[in-house]
Amino acid sequence: MADLTLRFEEGTLLVEGFDPHDDVVPPELVFDDRVMLYRAPAHEYRRVLGHLTRRGYDVDDQARTYAELELALVDPPTPYEHQAGAIEAWMAGGKRGVVVLPTGAGKTFVAQMAIERVARSALVIVPTIDLLNQWSGVLQAAFGTPIGLLGGGYNEILDVTVSTYDSACIHMDRLGGRFGLLVFDEVHHLPGDLYQQSALGSIAPFRLGLTATLERADGKESVLEDIVGPVVFRRSIKELAGHILADYEVRSIPVAMTAEDKETYQSEREVYRGFVRSQNIRISSRHGWRNFLAATSRSPDGRRALEAYHAQKRLALVHTAKLMRLYEILADHHDDRVLIFTNDNQSVYHISERVLSPSITHQTPVKERKEILAKFNSGEYSSIVTSKVLNEGVDVPEASVAVILSGSGSVREHVQRLGRILRRAPDKSAILYELVTEDSVETYVSQRRREHDAYQ
Repeated sequence: MADLTLRFEEGTLLVEGFDPHDDVVPPELVFDDRVMLYRAPAHEYRRVLGHLTRRGYDVDDQARTYAELELALVDPPTPYEHQAGAIEAWMAGGKRGVVVLPTGAGKTFVAQMAIERVARSALVIVPTIDLLNQWSGVLQAAFGTPIGLLGGGYNEILDVTVSTYDSACIHMDRLGGRFGLLVFDEVHHLPGDLYQQSALGSIAPFRLGLTATLERADGKESVLEDIVGPVVFRRSIKELAGHILADYEVRSIPVAMTAEDKETYQSEREVYRGFVRSQNIRISSRHGWRNFLAATSRSPDGRRALEAYHAQKRLALVHTAKLMRLYEILADHHDDRVLIFTNDNQSVYHISERVLSPSITHQTPVKERKEILAKFNSGEYSSIVTSKVLNEGVDVPEASVAVILSGSGSVREHVQRLGRILRRAPDKSAILYELVTEDSVETYVSQRRREHDAYQ
């Protein structure tokens, strides 16, 4: 008869039979005197089991319900040096850790090799429905076996399953013992308070995180070391450009407003700034924006100030001179596939009408989005206008030119947009244009988002 029993129950690891007075209690365990057993977060399974077995306990492991698999990749390509290096570093790290590779560098193949080598039931967790479908198709072709789907209306659990983060969080209470390997695509999403549950609620001893842009503005990527593992391998865009990725150049183009637009911009900005000064609000302070919004709701002058804020921001992001420069770029690249990025949906629709290009936003139906992307990749459409939905996880291999009319100050967003045009092809040289309004707040935003070695 086993000394101890391990069970998984609703996202928690339970240890039965452990003496509460034992002086070698694993630090991960907490005694629950209501039911006279020890508990630990499910993700501590590997540490707890290792501790108990090293102490010589005979353990009846009922928590683990994942299967050992006989999976082999069907006619796999020879991995590139960076892919081989990534998988070997991950294996050497105990089959745990984060791999940071640029978009287009083959992170999906690294995951396929990990699934094959671990040979345990695997759950691949992705942020979007588009990626759910993309990953399931790639894995089915790679292994020649049906792939389960969780999310987007699907609830089919197989030995290799792809799930959205949202669905994994919802169902991990019942699936936490079902998988031995978790693969987190776009792992920079995982540190969010909700999405962490997809890692914390699973006993999976083996974990792989994949991303092109690990760092977060809130610094929470630090939690990944505990729940996924440390960064075990990293390569930058500059290191892979020219042989794994396409050669590229970045052109930052200052664009002066027309006299009319500039006059309107300065007038609206003064209304906004004047109100801020009159209320003694420091926008840069922790609660500055919240205080501004509260103040604007209390008077007609406040409501006018809010209108002015939005008006001056719209002009800084997309104005007449920028559109004229965009026309010139599209004319110069009439034989290329061009992605046009802007900051918000309103700007997307405005630009789409002006340049007669299809648009994709989060409001675009899935069927229509797929049709637009297919026609873009085939060459029927030469350009697409979008805001944020194409920043990550969408395969547009034919894109070779990107134009950023506006965006946030996020370094990640800027790197993701560059990554969309770096998929290698014969004789391909990619160009990223950044149109920056002179003498406006956008100059500062541009400087912030270019703080990455890809732009140095």
